Amino acid sequence: MRSSSGEDGLLAGPDGSLPGSALGLVVPSLANPFWGALARELEQVSARDGYQLRVCNSERDRGREFRYVEQLLNEGVRGLVTCSSSRDMSHLVPLIERGARVVAVDRSAKPGDPACVANVCVDNAAGIRLAVDHLRSLGHRRICYVSAPIPSVSRDERSSAFAAAVAESGLEEDECAVWPPRAHVPFGDTALAELGRTAACELLTGEEDQATAFICVNDMCALGFSSGALDLGYRIPDDISVVGFDDVLLAAFFHPPLTTVRQPLAVMAEAAFAAVRGMVEGGDRPTGSTVVVQPELVVRGSAGPVRTRCTRG
Repeated sequence: MRSSSGEDGLLAGPDGSLPGSALGLVVPSLANPFWGALARELEQVSARDGYQLRVCNSERDRGREFRYVEQLLNEGVRGLVTCSSSRDMSHLVPLIERGARVVAVDRSAKPGDPACVANVCVDNAAGIRLAVDHLRSLGHRRICYVSAPIPSVSRDERSSAFAAAVAESGLEEDECAVWPPRAHVPFGDTALAELGRTAACELLTGEEDQATAFICVNDMCALGFSSGALDLGYRIPDDISVVGFDDVLLAAFFHPPLTTVRQPLAVMAEAAFAAVRGMVEGGDRPTGSTVVVQPELVVRGSAGPVRTRCTRG
């Protein structure tokens, strides 16, 4: 498929038009390779059935997301997949009332949602439990969860799941912490690696009883954290262990390769396409439905047995 990007960031066909068989995909930012991989999977499944995909970057800005969805709707695109994982979908209600058919990926249904929005997400709680249980099996008792500042349904679920997994595993809550970046630190989706590096600098300096293992909100954050730890002289996994979430392509090629929780993007893309196509072609209007897919732990080299005490190389 040939496409070009105009000043507004909307991908259009060679003649600038949007065919009636087009679907819209609004991602937070293609700067995060996770969203690029999802776009590729959704484009493939859409093309298989004669649909073209138009991609926009919202930067998790509700106003920007509204404008993109409105533009697509005005140009005849009724099927939309959004990925901002917003806690509140009310900003899209006027466009839904005009005929937009919306599937929200990376989000589960919440009270107060528009009744006609379908949702597709990974089981975030199961994913975090996989990470915690793996680190426990390696002997880790002091585990830190590295969060991210921009609120979203999926990030909320992962933070809550970490607290629940710690309690269920019998770990001491005062030894397992959540690192919340300072409120004024502007780390959006385009700066998640830098967020991880900042976390490493704050968590790995000056504390004798620091955590021995770190679970990061996603892979880009985990890769940044690992880079920051290596810069500080820590050896991974000899001194500390790091686990990510997503399984982006870069995770397997980092040194050491990143242990992570894989989101099955092909399955998620199939589910999102089936839902949006059903609404566009058949008029199906789901009532707060959510398709939940199961994650998989991918064990690589960044997590190892706990050391009695973390040291620097």
